[in-house]
Amino acid sequence: MLTAVTGVAGSGKSTLVMGEFAAAHEEAVVVDQSAIGASRRSSPATFIGIMDPVRRLFARANGVDMGLFSFNSKGACPACEGNGVIFTDLAFMDPVTTTCEACGGGRYRPEVLAHTLRGRSIVDVLAMTAEEALAFFDGSGERGERTIATRLRALNDVGLTYLGLGRPVSSLSGGERQRLKLANELHRTGRVYVLDEPTTGLHMADVDVLLALLDRLVDAGNSVIVIEHDLDVVRHADWVVDLGPDGGKHGGEIVFTGTPAELLEASGSITGAFLRADDARAAARPAAPAAATNAAG
Repeated sequence: MLTAVTGVAGSGKSTLVMGEFAAAHEEAVVVDQSAIGASRRSSPATFIGIMDPVRRLFARANGVDMGLFSFNSKGACPACEGNGVIFTDLAFMDPVTTTCEACGGGRYRPEVLAHTLRGRSIVDVLAMTAEEALAFFDGSGERGERTIATRLRALNDVGLTYLGLGRPVSSLSGGERQRLKLANELHRTGRVYVLDEPTTGLHMADVDVLLALLDRLVDAGNSVIVIEHDLDVVRHADWVVDLGPDGGKHGGEIVFTGTPAELLEASGSITGAFLRADDARAAARPAAPAAATNAAG
């Protein structure tokens, strides 16, 4: 089931879930709020671990060394050293960044582009979105391609269908980085997933995508525990554990356990009070006007 651990800030949610539960269950897949690597050379492709399989496929298809398809190794453009951009440091102002004229921002030597996989160069592949790449690596080929498809599917599952495989991770928003981190864990097998405020930085439409993903994890037989403030996630949960009654020295107690419907009726829960107020606001909103109909003559 999907369990939401709720409560005001400082009520003890993270201490309970991350400090106690996760520490006692080493088999749990934990996605917390810690930062992910964001160097200029890291990308979604490198982060979810598909870069090596992609390079291996290109090497086998062309009978050349894998290193040729790495912009950190033999394949790197000598002008920009595989960065795709030129950095000009000026003592009296911020560094100036310009696209490398030699490779056009592609990061690779020109001769690398002559080696293709089903008509696409390595630069073409890294320019694909996650959705486009999943259509290209559909998993019907060899084992390496099936691995690529599985991990690309995870990117699509967390709503990152539009994300370019070669885009620098440093250019992503905080919400995108969190979903990228979650996607990197989805290929792992485990009966318990622990997520620390996965809606951080998400648009409301993206919250719906996240909830659909959590449902799939539960339907697959996993237990999912989320620390959350988002009321849509709390309503969607199968079970709620609410801490309080307040924060700091006035927190640390479990004030409620039960279903979201039961939480609406609970006294002494700040989360329950917010749920009731939110439902009241929703009920007070005017209904959308009905679509006009054209009468027949």
